[in-house]
Amino acid sequence: MPNSSLSLSQFSNQKARSTRDGFGEALVELGEVNKNIIVLTADLTESTKVADFAKKFPERFIECGVAEQNMAGIAAGLAACGKIPFITSYAVFSPGRNWDQIRVSICYSNLPVKIIGCHTGLSVGPDGATHQALEDIALMRVLPNMTVVVPCDAIQAKQATIEISKIPGSCYLRLTREVTPIITQENSKFQIGHIDILENYGQDVAIIACGPLVYQALVAAKELNDEGIKTTIINNHTIKPLDKAALLKVARDCGAVVTVEEHQVAGGMGSAVSELFSANYPIPMEFIGMQDSFGESGDPDQLLAKYGMSVAKIKEMVKKVIIRKPSYRTRLEERL
Repeated sequence: MPNSSLSLSQFSNQKARSTRDGFGEALVELGEVNKNIIVLTADLTESTKVADFAKKFPERFIECGVAEQNMAGIAAGLAACGKIPFITSYAVFSPGRNWDQIRVSICYSNLPVKIIGCHTGLSVGPDGATHQALEDIALMRVLPNMTVVVPCDAIQAKQATIEISKIPGSCYLRLTREVTPIITQENSKFQIGHIDILENYGQDVAIIACGPLVYQALVAAKELNDEGIKTTIINNHTIKPLDKAALLKVARDCGAVVTVEEHQVAGGMGSAVSELFSANYPIPMEFIGMQDSFGESGDPDQLLAKYGMSVAKIKEMVKKVIIRKPSYRTRLEERL
């Protein structure tokens, strides 16, 4: 059954918010009920939305300065002593600069450190290529003992923050700065490791998306439906561990897939899905994401259009992949 989500007509009634906002709210709630929660940041208190936690629980907040590697080491020590540390920074710095410390000090011992990577994707916009984390999913999903979650909106980011605090191991939560439409509801069921079917117009093609681009996928699906192409829209918020059984069912039901993510195509969510399908049920696939390129400064929407992550591009790739389905080609030939 589809998850509890908002229809496209309801989006206009919801205030757009960034996923980092949901994270900040959840952190304060967690701090009130769990005294083992400790928050560390690398000179980015406001930008990573941990300021409210710092004001309310100053004794459990550590400002590490511009020292992401040191921050990871401190967090590992705290976790080894029974605490649940959340380390926060821009993703280009954490896990970008402290990947070795995350690998050896945190993952090797399977410590419950929660790594929060903010300002990911092209939507960082004017900050440009140096601050647009487009490789972080690949960096983190390759690590043993690491859970990787990419929420689609502020509500889901809040839910994900609460859920990763319960996991007795290392977690990476990927967040964005740009405000995006609210897709889910407060009562939407969220479970790490389980996909959400947000819309099911039919089974010509499945669109598997993660992060704020889930919204673009939903818009594309509605427009495609009006054109007679029936799609199933999957919010694949957990990149690791994948919901293997559910995704394989989607592959068998639809027979063709387009993956959508604000990340390098190489090594990202699409790669994880294609690895699963190629080993178990090979089907035609197309990939929406960054095509082996750095970004640049600019308006977020213009950047998404330039680098092929727009609604129009998703529709183009759906129409491209559907022709590769043997069953669809047969139906098309019969009509001709």
